[in-house]
Amino acid sequence: MSPLAPLRHRQFRLLWTGMSASLIGDGMLLVALAWQVYDLFGVPAAMSAVGVALTLPQIATLLLGGAISDRFDPRKVMLLSDLIRGLIMAGVATLVLTGALTSLWMLLGLMVVYGAGAGFFGPAFDALVPRLVPEEDLVAANALDQFMRPAAAQIFGPMLAGGVIAVAGAGWAIAFDAATFAFSTICLLAVGRTRPIEALEDDSSGSLLRDMKEGIGYVRQHIWLWGTFLSATFTYLLFVGPTEVLLPYMVKTELGGSATALGLVLTSGGLGAIAAALLIGYIGIPRRFITYTYGTWAIATLAVAGYGAATYTWQLALACVLVNGLEAAGTIAWATTKQTFVPSHMLGRVSSVDWFVSTALLPLSYALAAPIAGWIGVRETLLGAGLLGAAVTFGFLFLPGMRGPERRAAAYQGRHSAENRQFVEHLKPQLEKVPA
Repeated sequence: MSPLAPLRHRQFRLLWTGMSASLIGDGMLLVALAWQVYDLFGVPAAMSAVGVALTLPQIATLLLGGAISDRFDPRKVMLLSDLIRGLIMAGVATLVLTGALTSLWMLLGLMVVYGAGAGFFGPAFDALVPRLVPEEDLVAANALDQFMRPAAAQIFGPMLAGGVIAVAGAGWAIAFDAATFAFSTICLLAVGRTRPIEALEDDSSGSLLRDMKEGIGYVRQHIWLWGTFLSATFTYLLFVGPTEVLLPYMVKTELGGSATALGLVLTSGGLGAIAAALLIGYIGIPRRFITYTYGTWAIATLAVAGYGAATYTWQLALACVLVNGLEAAGTIAWATTKQTFVPSHMLGRVSSVDWFVSTALLPLSYALAAPIAGWIGVRETLLGAGLLGAAVTFGFLFLPGMRGPERRAAAYQGRHSAENRQFVEHLKPQLEKVPA
């Protein structure tokens, strides 16, 4: 399998190029926003509030975003999301550069609008990829996605942010993020019309509310879907808030590092994810893909405890390599599983339910990170998040029926292997008569 095979398709190549630029901007924003918040307000509680402002409206718009992505062209949904977020980042950059950003409430209001726009992007992206590449290239396409996300958001983005912040300040790093949204918009416009999907004839009738109910109903019928979504809900509750809020605090306060040090830690995680994506892009995913997905995710979550145990920056970087590398390896398998087993005309809605349920408790995770760290300590919070999160993730694998898709796939492969053997046996007499 060639990991670059999907790039033969012009439309996917344009999508991937625009997404890559936007993700570099996201990586810069991750460092710049955290640094700006801690410079202005100096406490983890402020960063927790920003996390809540980003995630709560995103969750609120996910189901609507999924229904709209199935009913209309998901490319246009992504365009709207990029335009909204680009304008918000341009506004934040202007406020920072002019010194007008002095109120946390002002920043929170802007982040609410940004988060609402982001809620439409994820389901639309998941629904668009199968329209741009054939089924045999889906694993490679998802591997390229998981390659570029860490490469851009955790390597190039943070590295650029560290340099730009050191030279010109956080405002210019945020302005660069706004510019990447503009570039992504141009690429999406160049993608043009996409291949239509096979859908029921009456799909255009009815309301968006009905469409959302159909998506939820489909998920409820399949334990491997709702069980995985629910597993992610509790796992993300346990480790995402502590990681996003406390990792910058660990670098800046506990270890006395700089913005460049934080960028290097995140870059290390990106390298781990890139290595995993390249490997999976070449070798594919194993036949027991559900077991494999849960196994990699459980170990990735366990590695979060390494943040709490670290006493040097290089130890944080090593833990970040494990967390991001294993997370990416599992995500490639999961995305391919959804795109293979979920009908095309339901994929946007199912993905929106995935995003909605999985991230439902993220605002609570961000909100609790600072007070729990103040109660039991920063390191203890990270240690507990990794240990409990790993146990929860691995436990959901044993729900009855969770591994149904991999069993059906194994049965299908076994049946066709038997048919191939019978075909060969049938041809043997004729083949033996062929002259050497």
